[in-house]
Amino acid sequence: MKKINISTSNLEKCIELYREVFKQPPWNENWSYEAAKERLTDLLHTPKMLGFLFEEEGELVGLAAGNFKRTYGGRTFYLAELCVSVAKSGKGYGSTMLQLLEEEVVKRGGNKIDLHTSANGRAKKFYEKHEYDVKKDRITLTKYLSHF
Repeated sequence: MKKINISTSNLEKCIELYREVFKQPPWNENWSYEAAKERLTDLLHTPKMLGFLFEEEGELVGLAAGNFKRTYGGRTFYLAELCVSVAKSGKGYGSTMLQLLEEEVVKRGGNKIDLHTSANGRAKKFYEKHEYDVKKDRITLTKYLSHF
């Protein structure tokens, strides 16, 4: 599988893939082109960003991206996005992409990967299969703000 750095020159491919994947169950998120472009452009310009498009035989397989942050325990990579093309889903490509990403994180001095995902569904099971643990001492808190 070919690993290509995400850049402004291939951002359009990322946007198309992102919208395609996240409109499917279990997410059912109808990302507009503009919103997906903003999300991925912001990620691209995040300090210490690391992101790849993955292709096989010239065909887009998926993407993985996030950024490094210094923590008390070392250099942590925060995985913001990992998605596999609908056509390639369930065929082991996600596992290969995650392995290649993990190797790159280690090569760049990272010692841990953190991520957020849905508590239910395929994504959680996927990460647990790859030895990612649910942190019992951490929770995600959310407050929706109304416009004044």
